[in-house]
Amino acid sequence: MSKIINLRMARKHAARAAKRVRAEESAASHGLTKAERAAQKAATEKARAHLDAHKRET
Repeated sequence: MSKIINLRMARKHAARAAKRVRAEESAASHGLTKAERAAQKAATEKARAHLDAHKRET
């Protein structure tokens, strides 16, 4: 006896899988990981603090 499948749900699962693959490809080519964003933000803040510490008061 064959397994009964709901075609509507099968289409939704296939669409979700395709969307997930497309999102992963986009993230790999354009995005940064959460750790990379945090490291970049920390470096920016450190550079800003370093410059602020060396400003002369007038």
